[in-house]
Amino acid sequence: MGNLISIGELLIDFIPNEKGVALKDVVSFTRVPGGAPANVAAAVAKFGGKASLITKLGEDAFGDFLLEQLIEAGVGIDKVFRTKEAKTGLAFVSLRENGERDFSFYRDPSADLLLRDSEINAEWFNQGDVLHFCSVDLVESPMKKAHVKAIQAAKLRGGIISFDPNVRLPLWDDPQECRKTILEFIPMAHLVKVADDELEFITGIAEEQKAIASLFTGDVKAVVLTKAAKGADLYVHNKTYSAAGYAVKVEDTTGAGDAFIGGFIYQLLNMDAEPGNLELLLSEHHQDILTFANASGALTTTGKGAISSLPTQEQVMQLLK
Repeated sequence: MGNLISIGELLIDFIPNEKGVALKDVVSFTRVPGGAPANVAAAVAKFGGKASLITKLGEDAFGDFLLEQLIEAGVGIDKVFRTKEAKTGLAFVSLRENGERDFSFYRDPSADLLLRDSEINAEWFNQGDVLHFCSVDLVESPMKKAHVKAIQAAKLRGGIISFDPNVRLPLWDDPQECRKTILEFIPMAHLVKVADDELEFITGIAEEQKAIASLFTGDVKAVVLTKAAKGADLYVHNKTYSAAGYAVKVEDTTGAGDAFIGGFIYQLLNMDAEPGNLELLLSEHHQDILTFANASGALTTTGKGAISSLPTQEQVMQLLK
């Protein structure tokens, strides 16, 4: 079984202790670990897989806290660097009554953006591994170049590249720069996961099937379209596979998409997936992979925060009964 290696941000999410209040009116918050790549690594680890995170934290109390949280989640920290040049990133979140979120980020820059390509070690990657990344840390910075080096190294070693754009426009000076960068990195991936509310923005195409088709560029072998409570669609081999979502009481949607792709990747790792057999495995096992991923995402919405709300494999299997 290969390893999941995520690269990108690890930060503090400050979750409000009340729903339906604008961020400016929130009085108190609960501190939880966050950052999509870290959430995905924690999900895989919690399911029983091997996972680690490539990132950089500030030499501050928040960085200490996040390292402790990774260790507790079972995520390897041997690829986490520390720096005095910048502080650990922070994100303040407000929750609407339906559990959806608004964000305000504090990173100008944060420590994660200072990870350099020279700090990426090609020996980290092996055949059968999955390298996963998102778009938040693809703003112009040393970290963007670190992503490129990591992707190239993982590919040379026979690993699968997974990309979840996870669009966060407040972090970009220009929305079109965000879109341009996402489109620059999509062809580098074998697996692309896109949320239905991001698809038109990313592709510039309103018609769903044409938008999905446009994502099959470069090395892309499969596209997953997530539709929140409605489930997900998997596109591979000119075929579409669908699986319904699960009805749960939603407390906070933070990390649901990360838990979904974490569950998806965990299944691939269990099947010894590689770029050469990825399409075949997805076609043969689409139902098991999608239902496990959908259940993972649904259960994560029943608690507050991401890592603290990730389900165990036993909890997922209980929901699937």
